[in-house]
Amino acid sequence: MSKNLKIVYITSELAPFSKSGGLADVASSLPRQLVREGCDVDIITPFHRDCLLVPHVRFQKIREHIPISLSEGTCIECSFLKTEIKEGKKRGKLTIYFIDNYRLFRSRKWLYSYDDDACRYFFFSMAALRLIKELNLNPDIIHCNDWETGIIPYLLKRKIKLGYPTLFTLHNLAYQGQGILNERKTPRSLRDDGGSKLPKFCHKEKFRLINFTKRAILHADTINTVSERYAKEIVTPDFGEGLERYLKSRKKDLFGIVNGIDNSVYNPKFDDRIYVNFDESSLNKKVKNKLKLQRELGLKIDANIPLIGLTNRLSEQKGFDLLIKIIDKLMKKSLQIVIAGSGEKSYISFFEKKAGKYSRKLSFITPFLSEIEPKVDSASDLYLLPSRFEPCGISPLISLRYGAIPIVRKVGGLSDTIKEFDPKEKTGNGFTFKKYDSLQLLSAIERALTFYKDKKLWQSLVRRAMQQSFSWEIPARKYVMLYKKVIRQAKARGNQESRIRNYELRLGIRRLGS
Repeated sequence: MSKNLKIVYITSELAPFSKSGGLADVASSLPRQLVREGCDVDIITPFHRDCLLVPHVRFQKIREHIPISLSEGTCIECSFLKTEIKEGKKRGKLTIYFIDNYRLFRSRKWLYSYDDDACRYFFFSMAALRLIKELNLNPDIIHCNDWETGIIPYLLKRKIKLGYPTLFTLHNLAYQGQGILNERKTPRSLRDDGGSKLPKFCHKEKFRLINFTKRAILHADTINTVSERYAKEIVTPDFGEGLERYLKSRKKDLFGIVNGIDNSVYNPKFDDRIYVNFDESSLNKKVKNKLKLQRELGLKIDANIPLIGLTNRLSEQKGFDLLIKIIDKLMKKSLQIVIAGSGEKSYISFFEKKAGKYSRKLSFITPFLSEIEPKVDSASDLYLLPSRFEPCGISPLISLRYGAIPIVRKVGGLSDTIKEFDPKEKTGNGFTFKKYDSLQLLSAIERALTFYKDKKLWQSLVRRAMQQSFSWEIPARKYVMLYKKVIRQAKARGNQESRIRNYELRLGIRRLGS
């Protein structure tokens, strides 16, 4: 192992160059912190359309017309680009490499949701491995993320034997590949066995049935999720999305590390995206953010009324069906709600109608724009996330930075980070409920509203919450420890295989099929 641990980090999205969800933020923040911890990190990501919109970035084309052989008779060319990120004092080195193919990536408006996504990200994975070999990156470990790169551990074990150990991070097990919502919902006769030969690249419909996540689970050296609780949940039928028995079989190689947030980005004292800057010692300025947002959205202007914010994807996963059941009851209480998000049409239609009916108490903003999130967080007193399941749950951690106290279901990563407020012990940073039930959600909201009335107690809670740190420093160190463990184990397996092979050769034992 080199003096500096050398990591190749492969991701389908990377802020600020491309973003669909939280993966882009993690892929941006974690490698930066790893560099501060003394690692050399090479990120590989597609050159998506929005990459061209990022200001003050110089892209250097280092290879072009590189043929990527995908299957017999199918070869597609791409180019390799790179840029280096410079950040003050750092112990390691961070380089970002881009795979550029106009038809498969740069011509597309969206990062996902195309019927050839499986083919696109198989091409990206093959191109990423070609880049590693072509540029002689020679990493100590390859870190893959979510289904889009899940085929890489399989390729390294079965097809392109470069000999690098792999870590596969599950950010959300519900997404397993284009055309597959999850293993359970796929007819048994069409399920990918996880190890058979891949179809020809031109057979798009067959490729859509390949479960990239399943192949990663079966072939990666080690697997981790983005919270300790979620790692325990996904080996059960309730959370395993049909892959629980495969995850259970890899239980000794399955770990959980809670994501962090970048405190330099999410800092109300300096954030130029909010109306008025503030910190825990100037909460009177936080109130000014509420008044300005109320005015902008047409809500009743009232500094004392509790404002609940919710900025997230509009999906069943995020618990919107619970909120729908109690929305009319909530509108009878002294409170306001601001919802900002994009997603399922049924939710959009419902909340548009309710916002029209309760225009002075409920505001609904869609499509979701990233610049509205800090405005809502800085203006809100409470933040709502009643998820059905939640691998990590970054948005409540961000809301805490802006003094918005979370109300969450005790599930997944939210169980690890958000603890019930105890006024006597002066512990906890939010309000929680256990069962996925609308009345339990309503009870948690009512508890929060009761404590909100005690201004002295509430300000004490907000100050303590804002002082909490969920930075990447500790998670990054845990990743470094995990990388080293994976590398040690891979070397031990390699040494053992070498000893067995030498013994076979001495005895003249032939391996059938070799």
